[in-house]
Amino acid sequence: MSSATQQENSAITTPQILKVDTPLETESGAVLPGYELVYETYGELNEDASNAILICHALSGDHHVAGIDADGKPGWWDGYIGPGKTIDTNRFFVVCSNNLGGCRGSTGPTTINPNTGKVYGPDFPIMTCRDWVNSQNELRKHLGIEKWAALVGGSMGGMQVLQWAIDYPDKLEHAVVIAAAPKLSAQNIAFNEVARQAIMSDPDFHDGRFIEHGTTPKRGLALARMLGHLTYLSDDMMGTKFGRELREGKLQYNFDVEFQVESYLRYQGEKFATKQNFDANTYLLMTKALDYFDPAAEYDHDLTRALANATAKFLVISFTSDWRFSPERSHEIVKALLDNDADVSYAEITSEHGHDAFLLPNPHYEGVFKSYMNRILTELESAQTNAKPS
Repeated sequence: MSSATQQENSAITTPQILKVDTPLETESGAVLPGYELVYETYGELNEDASNAILICHALSGDHHVAGIDADGKPGWWDGYIGPGKTIDTNRFFVVCSNNLGGCRGSTGPTTINPNTGKVYGPDFPIMTCRDWVNSQNELRKHLGIEKWAALVGGSMGGMQVLQWAIDYPDKLEHAVVIAAAPKLSAQNIAFNEVARQAIMSDPDFHDGRFIEHGTTPKRGLALARMLGHLTYLSDDMMGTKFGRELREGKLQYNFDVEFQVESYLRYQGEKFATKQNFDANTYLLMTKALDYFDPAAEYDHDLTRALANATAKFLVISFTSDWRFSPERSHEIVKALLDNDADVSYAEITSEHGHDAFLLPNPHYEGVFKSYMNRILTELESAQTNAKPS
């Protein structure tokens, strides 16, 4: 489907703001005296509030997951969420919020610290998946939803879904965990550290107080994003897309951009640091939250025990070429769930797109995903039928 056609079929979305006055004590021990969550909703909540789906976003994602915003920008998962799509907004009420610590409107490093009257910057508390889940639970209560029909997330979003299933088992019926892992590998932590060092070593970073100095660590952000893209794509995909193709058709024997893959990476880095204007402190926070995620650590590193109280039904999806969160990491989640006799479905999707595959079109992926969402709809309809007086 062309982007023009997608935009014609997508509604204009308007962000909403939840202001929470209750203090949030984070896992780090820091306390937010209050905070705001920016979120968007799609579709209509039914009479008994049983058709609500929460989407949890990945590292650079935000609340704008579907539809078209006021600037004409489609949501980051618009191909999968909307009327008649995989997550059908004619049937489901879909919610997505910008995580705390983000830079798209929710309270984070770019917002004002009430204690100082200046932007938080590096003083904003380190966030964890548990902190995000606790704040999202406030949004659930605000919307009058007793129990989510499903939580859905890819990558870092899938980690939040797992945390929900552990911390609030009675508040979700289904958990859809896509291209995720029960914790980061040492290699993944290393990639995140290199990205952070690229940002923090930028002369314009100013120990995280770059906004006060009127600067932006664009070079560091661009390098961090270039590294990220290397890990999101598979070797086969990069070979197919770029190979060793030269921009000018011949070697120039200098250190300027010569290969098409170099041009692509520099473009992605520059776009992220300038056009997308992603906040550097937010990038640092998000990568740290990924590093810290390890729910089994509280249970002697036993994932089976960590998931013992989860009551949700699960769909776990992985992709063959995803070397950042490989299928073997999803196998760990599935095994732990099966050890607990959980209701779990698993699909390993053949794809050459690497970690980014969860965002891209794929008939097998779409078929599995949509079939599971239809299962949820069938269960909802059955529950509503049984609830009617005879």
